[in-house]
Order: sequence, then C-alpha cells, then structure tokens
Amino acid sequence: MKVMIAEDERLAREELTYLLSRERDVELLPFAASGVQLLELAAVHKPDVVFLDIHMPGLDGVQTAHKLMDVDPRPYIVFATAYEQYAVEAFRLEAVDYLLKPYDEERLRQTLQKIRKMRTPSEGTAFPLGAATASLAADGQIRSRSAFKPKLLIDDGSRMVVVEPAKISYAVKEEKLTQIHMADGQVHATRQTLQELEEKLTGYAFFRTHRSYLVNVDRIDEIEPWFNGAYNVVLKDAGRSKVPLSRVAAKELIKRLQGE
Repeated sequence: MKVMIAEDERLAREELTYLLSRERDVELLPFAASGVQLLELAAVHKPDVVFLDIHMPGLDGVQTAHKLMDVDPRPYIVFATAYEQYAVEAFRLEAVDYLLKPYDEERLRQTLQKIRKMRTPSEGTAFPLGAATASLAADGQIRSRSAFKPKLLIDDGSRMVVVEPAKISYAVKEEKLTQIHMADGQVHATRQTLQELEEKLTGYAFFRTHRSYLVNVDRIDEIEPWFNGAYNVVLKDAGRSKVPLSRVAAKELIKRLQGE
C-alpha cells in the first residue's frame, strides 16, 4: 500500500518513516511538510494511506483532512499528534485511527492491520471511508467491505429476520433480550446476547459505547457532553436516538473506531 506522511517536525517524520519502512507491504511516497503540500502531492501520487499530523503550518491536519474527502480515490487517514484533546475531532472526520506521539511500534502495527483488513484483496486499493456526519453521508465509512458480505440473520424466536447491518442504528441489552433498533424506527428483539451480535458484526463498523450498547459508527452524527466525563452519542436515525458513551469507552473509541 502506498503511504504518505504529512509532518512538519523532522524528528517525528523520521521516526514514523523508519517504523513504516520496516513493513514489507508499505511503499513510502514523498513526504509533505504542510497541508497544502500534502494536497498537491496526493493529487499526483494518489496515496492509499495518509499519516497526518494535526499541527502543521498553514492548513492544519483537521482542515487538510476535510479537503482530502474530495480526493478520488479518498485515502485512509491516520491522525498523529501529541495531544489527546483532538481525538473527538479525529473521530468525527472518520479517521482510521489516532496515534499519539511518541509512536508506539506495536500500536502502529495494529493501525496498519486495520487498514489491511479494509483494503479490497482483488484490487488492493482503499475504499473511501464514510459518514459519521451528514456532510459525509455519501462516503460510506467501513462500508469498504466486499459487496458479497453476508447479511445479518436475527432469530427473534419465531422466525429468521434478514437485516442489512448498515441499516442498524444501535442495539441495546434489555433484561434477557437484545433490542436491535433500525434506522427507520423498526425494532427487532432477539435472545442473542449483545456479545453474540457483536461477533456476527465483526468486519462492520460497530462499537461498544457502553456495556449495554452496541452502535453503528456510520450512524453517529454528534457526540455531546453529558456529565461526569461521560457523553451521549446522537445517531442519524428516525428518532435522533441518544446512546450513552461511557468515560472508558470514550478513551477507547478512536483506538477501536473500525470495530476490530
């Protein structure tokens, strides 16, 4: 996969270059030292993956990421910064991952493995990441799966209901049942546990925001503060559902954004 680094700090750039050079399937493209330079180079070299520093002169990483959404094909974006407070913004921009400096080699490998799983084996190119906000709705994050991905079968006790995972808004454990809430307002009840459902959805963009909630990342529209460091996730569905995001889950959200 073709990888481009956008980083204005020489030492940080050299460290990341060294770590990436140890991966056999990584082809390092010319680096960029600013957001403007990255956009120019990306138009020529068409990277599959961009490691994007948030703090850069001129266009910062967040502004640059917005502009990368218009690049065709759109590369996977991995944010890199020394500041954790940008994690939510990275999440809203549908970054594949969010790496803190100094880089941890094992953490970087986990990120690369996420990307490998999302790439199409037959073509070896990245699909666009997708939409957690209305402006990104057409992009389809983590719908980078094969079109032949099986649908989800839900056993509601009397029949098997065929469900498209992309149309699920969220699932919640309620007593002995798991309630699966669809984006159009329908609700399917099943005796399958939330853990069993999560395993069936491996490879799709679902994330545990709370021990009792499993959320479709593509349906997330907003993250709003609640209390005691916790948040609510507002979903793009018929009822603008609000789902709790625990403090622990908030810290892990970016790390597990692609629902490993």
